[in-house]
Amino acid sequence: MADAFVAKWPTLIKNFWPTLYESVFGFFAGNLAAVLIAVAFVHSRTVEKAFFPLAVFINTIPILAIAPILVLIFGAGLTAKVVIAGLICFFPTLVNMVRGLQSVSTQSLELARILSASKAEIFWKIRLPSSLPFLFSALKIAATTCVIGAIVGEWVGADVGLGALIIDSTFNFRAPLLYATVFMSSGLSVFMFAAVSIAEKLIVRW
Repeated sequence: MADAFVAKWPTLIKNFWPTLYESVFGFFAGNLAAVLIAVAFVHSRTVEKAFFPLAVFINTIPILAIAPILVLIFGAGLTAKVVIAGLICFFPTLVNMVRGLQSVSTQSLELARILSASKAEIFWKIRLPSSLPFLFSALKIAATTCVIGAIVGEWVGADVGLGALIIDSTFNFRAPLLYATVFMSSGLSVFMFAAVSIAEKLIVRW
């Protein structure tokens, strides 16, 4: 594997960048959508009752089953991989963010209403800070699963990326290159997890 890293480094790094872009874009797109929908759920019970079962249903579909459908819809380019990576991040963040926004004590909410705080002030000064530990717990999970989503998307339809290189190495029985690619994929997941952990320490100081 060490020899493969040295001999095949240009190939590895060429396929590393597409997977990195897909993972990062999918991470931000999926988690941003989850946070916005969680905010809508907390502020409207009707919206939550209407759309939360739909989110649960989508989450029950195996990613390997839905990936080919998304590739057919969006094509074999970057968009499909970003959507797959974002989709695999979406549900854990949605559940944790809803739980975090609802974790505010009733005493705090009553005090805010007595002081004539608006809904926006309650959200920014009470709900959002209390939800951040829940959010970052979900983001740590999403940081690793978004890489899985990007690789699965590359399995279905791509000629570049770590996922495509894994398939190519497997079918051509190039075991050292396969192990090196898997190791690099794992390293990307660790890097994403570490980046979220550092952001958590900087933002959630308390």
